[in-house]
Amino acid sequence: MLHRVRFALFLTVVTSAALVLAWAAPAGAQQLVDAGKEGDGSGGLAFVLFTALVFICGGAMFFMDHVRRNRLPREDDSQP
Repeated sequence: MLHRVRFALFLTVVTSAALVLAWAAPAGAQQLVDAGKEGDGSGGLAFVLFTALVFICGGAMFFMDHVRRNRLPREDDSQP
């Protein structure tokens, strides 16, 4: 019985590692926007996408901080 549990755990770890490596390889080889081409406007697209990413990350951090502050007890709400 213990042999089956160890084998199942080993198989799960090996399969998980293989899946992570299989998913990471195609994503690492792709370049969605090539900003280095001359004259096709892709530099502008890369700038717009980067700007959008910066604002999305900043908004996410603002939202997370806002939620955290709303969950903390306020000093003026304390009752004697």
